[in-house]
Amino acid sequence: MNMKRLLVAGYLGSILASTALTPVSAEVLRVLQGQASGALNVPMNRAVVVESDVPFAELSIANPGIADISTLSDRSIYVLGKAPGRTTLTLLSPDGQLISNVDVNVTPDIAEFKERLQQILPGENIEVRTANDGIVLSGQVSSTAKLDRALDLANRYAPDRVSNLMVVGGTQQVMLKVRFAEMQRSVGKALSGGLLIDASGTDGSVIAGGGGGLAGAVGGIGVDFTIGDVGFEVMLEALESKGMVRTLAEPNLTALSGQEAKFLAGGEYPLPVAQDNDTITIEFKPFGVELNFTPVVVDGDIINLTMNAAVSAVDPTLTYSQGDLTILGFKRRETSTTVEMRDGQSFAIAGLLQDDFTDLSSQVPWLGDVPILGALFRSADYQRNQTELVIIVTPHLVTPVSGEALALPTDRIRIPTERELFLYGDVAKNPGGAVGEVARQDFSTSYGYVME
Repeated sequence: MNMKRLLVAGYLGSILASTALTPVSAEVLRVLQGQASGALNVPMNRAVVVESDVPFAELSIANPGIADISTLSDRSIYVLGKAPGRTTLTLLSPDGQLISNVDVNVTPDIAEFKERLQQILPGENIEVRTANDGIVLSGQVSSTAKLDRALDLANRYAPDRVSNLMVVGGTQQVMLKVRFAEMQRSVGKALSGGLLIDASGTDGSVIAGGGGGLAGAVGGIGVDFTIGDVGFEVMLEALESKGMVRTLAEPNLTALSGQEAKFLAGGEYPLPVAQDNDTITIEFKPFGVELNFTPVVVDGDIINLTMNAAVSAVDPTLTYSQGDLTILGFKRRETSTTVEMRDGQSFAIAGLLQDDFTDLSSQVPWLGDVPILGALFRSADYQRNQTELVIIVTPHLVTPVSGEALALPTDRIRIPTERELFLYGDVAKNPGGAVGEVARQDFSTSYGYVME
């Protein structure tokens, strides 16, 4: 048994030794005298052997910077590619006659590039070709991120000589749903007192008063009495106000990956602008709910969003006046950010809680410090304003739908005839049908897009 194993091991060793001594075949171009030679394609940093059927005496290369040559024998030439480009190899016989001119085309080593491309991006349908001294990429990739990786790798093999003919497959349209919610709360309280003394005589009158408002004020109680020729009027005013405002907007906007989309729900306010020649022109400032965003589908369902959202309104409390010209101010809340999330995920990209508090107290000097009665000569004003703003964004990958699947509230409304209008008073036929139909629709498929 041991002898049998020894014979098998010796046989396998002889096979391996013979295999190791067997030369590896290389790419060879044969040059025949009197016949046109084909082009010699040499990968950069690789070598190709050129063999001639007749001995040659002299060799020359037109551009040594593109390819380098050396002789192996009087019939064999070693050609090494150095830089992408085209040049010419010339062979001369011992009697000085031209044997052949060989076109040498040095190209990037796309064999190694293809191997690396398959390792980094397996399963992607990318075709690689050479053109002149560059690389041409074509085919389809599944995402923008993988396209960037392929181009970055190609630039390492052919810097600044890469032609991109690839297309990105999959869904490349993004619908952005944005919810703006704002709550404004205000509370105001005021308490003021006043005393008016009117002393009238035959020679004239003396009137003295102090504190807050007098008779006729809203939310006030007034008492007046007379002692002799002196009249007294006491006024106590108490005011309290509460208010709450809620604003909400939900714009939906669709854009192609890498393209900017804009949205404005509001209006434009005219603003006068002075010019150099003492004239005034009008410029319009937009206000309302503004949204600008640029989506990029990075990989699969991962979406990168660069967006700018703003909520603005005309604020009549802020004014600028000059002569007969009065300009209103603006109240604006704005956010600008870049986020990345998956299809259907949400981010609260902005939150603002503003709390303004004002407490004002005033009094008549000395008289306001008198115990009990001093309240008639003091006034207090309390004001508190709270604002809370939240902006939430949700992106969706969407695809278009057929036009017949879309329905509008006006689709089933028919303009009445003159008879229906004047005799029966109809302003629209079937006014409730379209509204009911729209209410029953699935909003994910009936308004221009299909969510993935």
